[in-house]
Amino acid sequence: MTEHTMSVLVENKPGVLARVAGLFSRRGFNIHSLAVGPTENPDISRMTIVVAVDELPLEQVTKQLNKLINIIKIVELDPAMAVQRELLLVKVRADTTVRSQVLETVTLFRAKVVDVSQEALTIEATGTADKIEALLRMLEPFGIREMAQSGMVAMGRGPRAITAGPLR
Repeated sequence: MTEHTMSVLVENKPGVLARVAGLFSRRGFNIHSLAVGPTENPDISRMTIVVAVDELPLEQVTKQLNKLINIIKIVELDPAMAVQRELLLVKVRADTTVRSQVLETVTLFRAKVVDVSQEALTIEATGTADKIEALLRMLEPFGIREMAQSGMVAMGRGPRAITAGPLR
């Protein structure tokens, strides 16, 4: 099985996310990452779906997705031809004995501190899944108290855009 990233333009209507997720679920596929948000057109949302599956079953799911009435366009993004980012918020133990080390790690990963308390720092980082994982490995020895991580958002590189055109 290989990991595939799909960019799906959908009508911004209630129930679309449930129908799309249900289609993957019925096929027995685990969605590794799912991010949904508005596009430049308020009537359209972009779903970025990361799933590990073989080529042939993915093709079948894509055909079934295209049959759903609220689906506008589906594109599989080649990782080499796409910009992919995740967001991480992580609260790390950082009392006075280790705070400078934590701050050094934050700087190394071009992350930023968004909240400070006597015993902890909350850090915001964006980047590829590999960068986020590497940052977490470096922060783990200090003690991760809490974290929230978004799904991947992605779009193709260069001037070409996945546009929807007029709604049906």
